[in-house]
Amino acid sequence: MIDNKKILCIIPARGGSKRLPRKNVKPLLGKPLISWTIEQAKRSKYIDRIIVSTEDEEIAKISEQHGIYIPFLRPVELAQDNTPTINVIEHVINKLEKKPDIIVLLEPTSPIRKKTDVDNMIHKLLERYDDFDSIVSIGEIHLEKPNLALKIQGEYIKKYIDDLPTNEKSFFPYGVSYISKTSTLLQQKTFLQKRTTFYILERYQCYEIDDIYDFICIESIMKYLLEKGEIL
Repeated sequence: MIDNKKILCIIPARGGSKRLPRKNVKPLLGKPLISWTIEQAKRSKYIDRIIVSTEDEEIAKISEQHGIYIPFLRPVELAQDNTPTINVIEHVINKLEKKPDIIVLLEPTSPIRKKTDVDNMIHKLLERYDDFDSIVSIGEIHLEKPNLALKIQGEYIKKYIDDLPTNEKSFFPYGVSYISKTSTLLQQKTFLQKRTTFYILERYQCYEIDDIYDFICIESIMKYLLEKGEIL
């Protein structure tokens, strides 16, 4: 409990995955992928409670081995490819007797977190609590710039958007961490709200595991960073 604000971390981890089967339990540098995010959440000095939202018994067991009590499993209907994340969050909150003040969402598929990332983001939101309702981790788009995006029309390619300036930086939200006041998250149904601030990531953090190629890249990056002592 920091500044009288109760902070809950939710880690969404379903068992199914089409492009990379069982990715949340796939060994990454010797331990299940989800283990990295659980350990990162446990390092936080701000988070009061961690809940892993899953429908999968193996994921639940791994979580409990890390000391995370699983009070309930997620319904299978909320563990589909097209299930919105907000529905998963609402399910967790509705199961609790008392709503937390702040929700921290950590996606296991974005495990490249510096030791201080999560707490730096929480601290920024707490410090500017009257100015912002949420904070999102973002990374600069280096290659696939929106002003260079193309669409196919018949046999031709066209610029997708014609009026974006070429010298303006563009950013994309990545799953290192999404943090929000619970009240505004439930009202606006998104972390990208009317009063959302940002936390800029390093380029090497802007990877998310969707398929085996992402997994290989992330594993190589994390091996390098671990040797340098820059991540958990």
